[in-house]
Amino acid sequence: MTEAAARPPSSILPLAAGLAVFALTLAASAVLNDGDTWWHVRAGQWMIDHRAVLHHDLWSYTLPGQPWSTHEWLSEVLMALAFNAAGWAGVMGLIAACAGSAAFLLARGLSRSMTGLGLAATAIVALACAGPVLLARPHIIALPLLVLWADGLIAARARGEAPPWWMLAVMVLWANLHGGYFFGLALIGPFALEALVAAPGNLLERIKAVKGWIVFGVAALLAALITPHGVEGLLFPFKLLSLTALSGVQEWRAADFTRLEPLEIAILAAVAVCLGRGVKVPPVRLGVLLLLLHMALQHTRHQLLLGVVVSMILAQPLAQAMGQTVVQSAKPRRWLAPAAVVLAAALLIVRLTVPVTRGDGPVAPVAALASVPDAVRATPVLNEYGMGGYLIWQGVKPFVDGRTDFYGDDFMARYYAATAPDKAALDALLARWKVRWTILSPGNPLAAMMDQRPGWRRSYADRFAVVHILE
Repeated sequence: MTEAAARPPSSILPLAAGLAVFALTLAASAVLNDGDTWWHVRAGQWMIDHRAVLHHDLWSYTLPGQPWSTHEWLSEVLMALAFNAAGWAGVMGLIAACAGSAAFLLARGLSRSMTGLGLAATAIVALACAGPVLLARPHIIALPLLVLWADGLIAARARGEAPPWWMLAVMVLWANLHGGYFFGLALIGPFALEALVAAPGNLLERIKAVKGWIVFGVAALLAALITPHGVEGLLFPFKLLSLTALSGVQEWRAADFTRLEPLEIAILAAVAVCLGRGVKVPPVRLGVLLLLLHMALQHTRHQLLLGVVVSMILAQPLAQAMGQTVVQSAKPRRWLAPAAVVLAAALLIVRLTVPVTRGDGPVAPVAALASVPDAVRATPVLNEYGMGGYLIWQGVKPFVDGRTDFYGDDFMARYYAATAPDKAALDALLARWKVRWTILSPGNPLAAMMDQRPGWRRSYADRFAVVHILE
């Protein structure tokens, strides 16, 4: 059997990747293990009920009624629709559909340059980088658009043309789903620069040659303004990245190499293949690759960007280094896509028929909160950062929750100091906000300090949460 005949048809691999990720996500209840999921769904429900976009806080007792930019409003509405239709199983179905679609689109994009084991290995490594952030949150809902956008830019450069106008619709949708659209706008620059460098003639002639990229960039910027927030939405990423308080949030911390993680495997695999095969990457794209690597090392949440975009940038150089040639089938098997849809629908039906019960967890202190008397629950609480979303879900106004951008640096600095714990900062916080109870993780040093505070009683404790009440 020849090498070409031994390879599975390229049309099968993207569908297989999409179905595999879809099925795995449907079965992975861990996608719900994020405290922000609770308030994302609650925000979406409010917007559906009121037929309006939220612009102010409804839930905290610390900053009630203050302006709040719901820049992910459309994702929240979709999550709420899924929940209203089928509970948490519906939310898992939505996230699985988005993750599976992204996997399909990624593998399909890679298949234009790669085939066989090279395609499969590259797709697996890229998708593994998304594993740690595969959660029921807006960035996964927007993930297919990231893949479509990057693939569209790369394909346009391969054709020697400006990106097609249909991509502007992708930008409008992306800007309403998740703040990551700003990276999509930024990604236009390197490819436009590459087109400028590759164009023949003098500088003026080169600029004329890339006029289509310039026009597309301006149009994409205008498309990104088509949101309920307008210019404010465009400025939001700058506001977010300027917050020093993000360093206290797990997903904004640097990569941890004390244990083997998908990012380290991806880096080692890329280094081994690139050095061993002599992979050559064009200078501009190499700059993008290094920037994304820096971002992924600096912030855990950017590992997803690294896996998706870098795999697509490296696809053609890798294929050339491995001597792969993709032969497109003249007559793709028409039954593959319908069969994949039927199988996905069957898997989804199975998922929806099995109710998802949310139990105790690090971000869902179910038993601990149930132990708190109603009269106490109505009074000010000092809560663990990650538990704020569950408190909102249960109708308890939290001290803080996952909306770091809403609370701001000054507020978060006081919170971090009090929970460090710093006794003076804690005293000031408890007095200012008239806190009457706390709900914290057992590993939080503040929980041990509360045991020693006069007038406070530990009323409940389990492996997920500790409750103290002021007598």
